[in-house]
Amino acid sequence: MPRFSLSSTEKLKTCHPWLQDICNEIIKHFDCTIVYGHRNKVQQTIAFQENKSKVEWPNSKHNKTPSLAVDVAPYLNGKISWNTYHCLYLAGMIMGIASQLKIPLRYGGDWDMDDEVITDQTFQDLVHFEIIKE
Repeated sequence: MPRFSLSSTEKLKTCHPWLQDICNEIIKHFDCTIVYGHRNKVQQTIAFQENKSKVEWPNSKHNKTPSLAVDVAPYLNGKISWNTYHCLYLAGMIMGIASQLKIPLRYGGDWDMDDEVITDQTFQDLVHFEIIKE
């Protein structure tokens, strides 16, 4: 059974308990890694400058304490997979778990939440998940 590395575990600890619940369930079924939980000002500034985020500090859900967003990537053959298919497969599993747990979650591949994943998005963040309300 897969398990999170120490690095992923530490990043996940910075996240809202709901995100921790989802991620602790997904790791039982699919090997993945936590890329980001909370982002500090420097990390958010870099993410914005590299066009990995559309918002500046402190406007990202990653900037809240605890973080209301988590970036979770598939981990295959000993490394992160940025492959679209792998990311979408993992996203479907994560969204399914969130639904079962009744946690309101938005996926970075479907920002407008119309179930048209990727095709109608101007910004795709295929490893991003955020709580939409508490």
